Amino acid sequence: MTQIYLEDGTVAPVTVVQAGPCNVLQIRSMERDGYEAVQLGFEDKPRRLASRAERGQVAKLDSKRAKAQAAAGVELVEKADCEPQRFIKEFRGASDLAVGNQVTVDVFEGVTRVDVTGTSKGRGFAGVMKRHNFSGQRASHGVKKVHRHAGGTGCSASPSRVFKGRRMAGQYGNVQVTTRNLELVKAIAEDNLLLIRGSVPGPNGGLISIRQTNKVG
Repeated sequence: MTQIYLEDGTVAPVTVVQAGPCNVLQIRSMERDGYEAVQLGFEDKPRRLASRAERGQVAKLDSKRAKAQAAAGVELVEKADCEPQRFIKEFRGASDLAVGNQVTVDVFEGVTRVDVTGTSKGRGFAGVMKRHNFSGQRASHGVKKVHRHAGGTGCSASPSRVFKGRRMAGQYGNVQVTTRNLELVKAIAEDNLLLIRGSVPGPNGGLISIRQTNKVG
């Protein structure tokens, strides 16, 4: 994160996001796949680290199966003819893009609000005070070494169980989080950068997906 000065002189905290270029790997269609979507790939992966399946997804490989399908007259799926990609994501909906095209920040021209989806920072096993913002036990006489404990969680003889959803200690973070309706302050086309006001889910260098928000108001 950093901060920039707006035209009116105020300072805005922003997150700098590298948002491209993204290669169009596949186009899902209703006739072939049963749904419409665009599959995008971001950041080249060295071929020595990519599996044969990953290399075959973006380029044609000579294989017995491909030769047999070609001889049988089966139409092969079009390839993007690019390097293997580290991060692959599908976005539902119809599109006029074609396999092999590149998507840059120009697609956000005229967009003022976006939704950002990412994996939140994993904080391991955490107690109720850190995980759920509990106030903890009192620090008075008689409270012995249980100041950060949750306290009672169960019921009496009826129903003699703990209800599902009870907030307790456990795994904190490392889940998919979507932050909605963030302001898109600026797009720098030459460097494929987006300046988004506020923070986004995940650590520095984490991978996120950005789409125009559908939130009204």
